[in-house]
Amino acid sequence: MGRVFDWLGELLAAMWRILRQLLSWAAIPFVALWRFYWSRGRWTKIIVAAILAPWIIGSLNFVWQAAWIRGFDPDYPQTLGIEARAAAPGVEIEGGEGCGVSYIVEATSHLIDFNVNVNNWMSSNPFYKMGFLLLIDWRDTKFFDNKAAFQRGVHQAVQRTLIELADRLGRVRGTSEVDPDLDTARGNIQADQYTWVLNPFSPRPFGPTTRSQAYYRSSLSNLESFQERLATCDASFDVRADNLLQFLDRVASDIGSTSATLMERAANHNGGWFDPRADDLFKDAQGQMYAYYGILAGARADFAEIIEGREIATLWDNMMDHIEQAIRLRPFVISNGAEDGWVMPSHLTALGFYVLRARSNMVEIRSVLDR
Repeated sequence: MGRVFDWLGELLAAMWRILRQLLSWAAIPFVALWRFYWSRGRWTKIIVAAILAPWIIGSLNFVWQAAWIRGFDPDYPQTLGIEARAAAPGVEIEGGEGCGVSYIVEATSHLIDFNVNVNNWMSSNPFYKMGFLLLIDWRDTKFFDNKAAFQRGVHQAVQRTLIELADRLGRVRGTSEVDPDLDTARGNIQADQYTWVLNPFSPRPFGPTTRSQAYYRSSLSNLESFQERLATCDASFDVRADNLLQFLDRVASDIGSTSATLMERAANHNGGWFDPRADDLFKDAQGQMYAYYGILAGARADFAEIIEGREIATLWDNMMDHIEQAIRLRPFVISNGAEDGWVMPSHLTALGFYVLRARSNMVEIRSVLDR
């Protein structure tokens, strides 16, 4: 054991030396700029300060916004008010006025608000797009990119859900007209994720133009409008077993693709703690599962009669348990090591395992619904 501790000590010391060297290299342009600044005259200092102040303030704000995910709560489905369900969405409430609302829509609205109101939308932040010292894309580092990846994972699930809401769930047997609120929400949520007011470093409109998050907030307003019309029986929500089956098919396909991406990276890029893409893929997948956790909790409420009638409640609970286990994985440093490694484990494999288990449960539920 003494040799093992000696080896670990040497490894940590080597990592610290590498980190110090990287920090010293990163500090070179700042040290040079500081020396240049103090060697100039007063007016030159004032002009340089006026030019640098917005960049420094913006950089500090970026670091503050990227440091952690505000409002992250694995138990957030409990805040959707599902226990207050009085009727299926679009169905008249017995002995009361109005109709039931959709908790799929409620969860989707919550997730959009979480992404662009509770948190700053990072993918369009100009300091995120500029990368580290204008040289390295943040996605190729281990710093300040996890929040953006998590948000994009959430956004991917929201996009898929809005497509299904507009194309199937918010219409009567797919033959009626598309609901105008859902159709507009679907269009807005598909706006480019990287557009800011000005976009000088990308092929996007230079500007001034509309930021990505403005479109997403418009989608949120459209969903709120749809819910209000649903509550007054002025909108449709088609609660049928084949719609639930189709919705689960789409979700299973979505997370199946994510699982394949995780396993490919785990199998072919064993960089351990030093794999710069592992944290992005992990957080992207976890964001996707975080979103589907609430959306599928909403689906259980919306399709409660079908789930109970087909006796798939236990299967549904197992699926939700596996999704919850996926979003509760919180490694301090995300590692993409060997599957049997004990110093640098494979967190991508661990997350991929729960994603696959959840997908297997969806396939089981689908087979019961298809009988």
